[in-house]
Amino acid sequence: MCIAAWAWQCHPTHRLLLLFNRDEYHSRPTQPAQWWTPGEDGREILGGKDELGGGTWMGCTRDGKLAFLTNVREPSLMAGAKTRGDLPVRFLQGSHGPLEYAAEIAKEADRYNGFNLILADVNSGTMVYISNRLGCGPVIQTVAPGLHVLSNAALDSPWPKALRLEESFKRYLATHEDAGAPLKQMVEELMMDAVKAEKSMVPDTGVDPEWEYKLSSIFIDTAKGQGRYGTRSMAALAAKLDGEVTFYERYLEDSLWKENLIQFQMENAQ
Repeated sequence: MCIAAWAWQCHPTHRLLLLFNRDEYHSRPTQPAQWWTPGEDGREILGGKDELGGGTWMGCTRDGKLAFLTNVREPSLMAGAKTRGDLPVRFLQGSHGPLEYAAEIAKEADRYNGFNLILADVNSGTMVYISNRLGCGPVIQTVAPGLHVLSNAALDSPWPKALRLEESFKRYLATHEDAGAPLKQMVEELMMDAVKAEKSMVPDTGVDPEWEYKLSSIFIDTAKGQGRYGTRSMAALAAKLDGEVTFYERYLEDSLWKENLIQFQMENAQ
């Protein structure tokens, strides 16, 4: 289901600081974050890979494009829907900017189960949010500079887990003004939080209330049916004003937690 928090164009040394937890069945085959080429044009993206659907939940490119995705919580799924993991990949592989791409996706949004999608061009300073499950149709909005949280409802919805992450992120940034602490420390302090909300405070999304309660923490580890479900990976991405990008990932593989650390310089950093 996933949860993300980020500071966008509001930090003294960074254009973007992003935290992201991916929640999924442990049995779903997944590749950790790495450079890979989804298409035939040779354009690489950096991100994890869902081997079942072929897409990703979060990725970026060397020239500053970024996309990440969360599901919208809903009681039932549409049979035959297109895979949501393609949405970030198509943006990262294509030539459209965030607004152009969002407008393109809006035309086919009803072919997907519920999604929230963030699209950004870090170089130009443009970030856009699109969802297909709000109001009477797809909603597209520009994301203003500031601190934002996205879980499984609309952008900045006051779900308990979103509010908890927002407050902890604010405190962290206030005590680490230069963001000099390693991203690993940021992930461990903020994204491994397994505290659940009070049952009376969990949102009513139409799914089983007990299941909703189990999903009410930032870090999730639980069972559903016959499979283990929960946080499969935790990531942090930091893009400095000078164009240096650091991507840290802590991911689960064969019941062991492993780490990735990848750095690169954004091309044509402005």
